[in-house]
Amino acid sequence: MTMSKGESTRRTDVLGLGAVAVDDILYVESYPPPDAKVPVLRSQRHCGGLTGTALVAASRLGASCAYAGVLGTDELSAFAGAAMERAGVDMSLVRRRPGVSPIHSFIVVAEKSHTRNVFVALHRNNGADPAWPPKEVLLSIKVLIVDHIGLPGMLRAARICRANSIPIVADFERASGPKFEQLLEVVDHLIISQDFAEKLTGSKIPSRAVSALWGKNRETVVVTAGAKGCWYAGRGAPTDVRHHPAFRVNAIDTTGCGDVFHGAYAAALTEQRPLDDRIAFASAAAALKATRHGGQSGIPTRVRVKSFLRQHRSGVTAELPS
Repeated sequence: MTMSKGESTRRTDVLGLGAVAVDDILYVESYPPPDAKVPVLRSQRHCGGLTGTALVAASRLGASCAYAGVLGTDELSAFAGAAMERAGVDMSLVRRRPGVSPIHSFIVVAEKSHTRNVFVALHRNNGADPAWPPKEVLLSIKVLIVDHIGLPGMLRAARICRANSIPIVADFERASGPKFEQLLEVVDHLIISQDFAEKLTGSKIPSRAVSALWGKNRETVVVTAGAKGCWYAGRGAPTDVRHHPAFRVNAIDTTGCGDVFHGAYAAALTEQRPLDDRIAFASAAAALKATRHGGQSGIPTRVRVKSFLRQHRSGVTAELPS
């Protein structure tokens, strides 16, 4: 398979290959018990997905981003592709296949408790192509974002990047077979939730999970814990596990916060920022996302994140929506 001249000469900061989703979000006052009927306050449709949202976040935060995974020819694929393109993500490397569809998620957001429940349809889902993109594309990027959707293609791309010292940021939610174990070993910037870290390590203590997830290939390990902040360590001091508290905000919708963290971290990584700065930048972006409804639609701009960080560092309370 060959590329067009435009594809071969385009430069990309952050490339993603994995999950793109369409999220149908229902907002209710509180999540209902079984057999109950509750009114829907409003409904929205957004583009989502682990990699999709991370790429949109990185793009909004100043990085040049592209998606090179697989989408279909159906209405959901058209919606997702158009939404990502509007957000500044280059979609010219997408592989189109009939019968493939984005992950379709149905999300119920309880406004009273600021919690959410996610129902996911995984049939015909997209992800990385086993033999795409071409090696020259991978060698031209600054950062690769991987997840667990399309593992053979993820592993191929990650190995190429790893062999050429291109950073790999991982956004994993579940383990699925030997190829996942191989991908987990290759990744050098591992960022996962506390729940998944516990499943992988058996430790309920985030700092211990960070240590357990460390390995010879790692540059950074981060375990995120929502409102509790995150725990992390870097290659310079792998035994020094540090804690970054979550920024205090008026959270109204946490949909996509973890993926925004990944995208913001990747964007900061392309600028070669120190680890502590990358963590603060990603934490601020995720916190600000939580103050807005929607997944990708709530992602803050680079200007807003930098202003937020300046206000916090100077001891001024950030002005957030009520």
